[in-house]
Amino acid sequence: MFFELVYDKSLAQASYVIGCQAGGVAAVIDPKRDVDTYLEIARANNMKITHVLETHIHADFLSGSRELAKLTGAQMYLSDMGDKDWKYEFPHNKLKEGDHVKLGNLDFEVLHTPGHTPESISFLLTDNPATQEPVMLFTGDFVFVGDVGRPDLLEQAAGLKGTQDIGAAQMYDSLKTFNKLQDFIQVWPGHGAGSACGKSLGAVPVSTVGYEKIRNWALQLLADKAAFSKELLADQPEPPRYFAMMKKLNKVDRKLLTEVPKIENLNQKAFENAKKRGLKIIDVRTPEAFSKGFLKGSLNIPNTNTFSTWMGWYMDYDEFFVLIAEENEVEELTRKLMRIGLDNIQGYITPGQLADIEGKALEHYQAIDKKEVKQQLEKGTVQVIDVRGASEYKKGHIEGAKNLFVGKLDQNLDKVSRDKPVIVHCQSGGRAAIAYSLLRANGFDNVSNYAGGWEDWSSN
Repeated sequence: MFFELVYDKSLAQASYVIGCQAGGVAAVIDPKRDVDTYLEIARANNMKITHVLETHIHADFLSGSRELAKLTGAQMYLSDMGDKDWKYEFPHNKLKEGDHVKLGNLDFEVLHTPGHTPESISFLLTDNPATQEPVMLFTGDFVFVGDVGRPDLLEQAAGLKGTQDIGAAQMYDSLKTFNKLQDFIQVWPGHGAGSACGKSLGAVPVSTVGYEKIRNWALQLLADKAAFSKELLADQPEPPRYFAMMKKLNKVDRKLLTEVPKIENLNQKAFENAKKRGLKIIDVRTPEAFSKGFLKGSLNIPNTNTFSTWMGWYMDYDEFFVLIAEENEVEELTRKLMRIGLDNIQGYITPGQLADIEGKALEHYQAIDKKEVKQQLEKGTVQVIDVRGASEYKKGHIEGAKNLFVGKLDQNLDKVSRDKPVIVHCQSGGRAAIAYSLLRANGFDNVSNYAGGWEDWSSN
């Protein structure tokens, strides 16, 4: 058997290439959209990709199953579980509980594991003829290392009321089934630490059924369904706004993107035209670099592992935008964006071009420290905005601070004072920098960024 994990740090998303070396054939489970990665793996190992499998209709990334099938001629094997609202609307091989997908000497048994979503399935792999016992379980967003998939996304992100309680009950029943599996079976999940598909995912990429039985919090609560459901739904992170669009695009027929696009470097005239058209301008530099000279109206969303997630909070799928980025970053940024379907990049300019074009029109700011925050609070004329998530705020916050989560800040501008000085902060600076740029872009000029955040405030 051939096996390779492909891990996208930008979305904490795992996909898998599994092959039968005797037959020279391979399957990909839950592929990301820039599928050249899988083509290269198959080519390097003298294999042909013949099968593409998905564990469920994904909410956090745009699946590359159809791109991969188009390029390779592979057959798609997708869930046919769940009700009519959770059926894929394009041609594919339909899978139900108990079905088997054969790949040379390998056998994938389909287990229906609803809870995260109604149609979720897991793949139980047996490596014939080495053994008649299953050796791996590909769980998608069912069981993670130390956590389980959240059941509230359909309600919180897609607006389907009443679904989270049903999902919690289904997750409980699915875990009861999981608990009966042999302890030695390896568990390969769809996500790791940093994903918004759960609240406490582990950073280790693989586990076993036995380890999860003794370590995973959810499997410790199977004697009490009510306590399990309450804990499962409590303190989940805010689901990014783009999740609802991913659910739609992964379900319906859509335009395929079979290669990574080349993005144009805009000249001064083209950049000025983009500004006149009101296109959003996304500056991907670090907060420190941004603060030393930025274009008012631009959003500072740094090129980190969370770049695509924050872009998914703020961008509409029908709007074009411009990037401010170094040339050697553009392909990486394009890949991160295409993985969530944000394909409308009008072009980019470099920070050097920005300085040449805008010159003295660029604005500057300097982050403030704890001492200055305390002085402002003592005056009693400042509004402190804590842009962390609700669960973080609940654990501890600056007295009197208002909690407005950064991902929803653009929808809550009416709650930010235009009369008082405003101080924004988060845990350690990253989200506050985004919030600062967003407020400045929306006409809030008396804003300060407390970059140290709660981490600094709560320290001695």
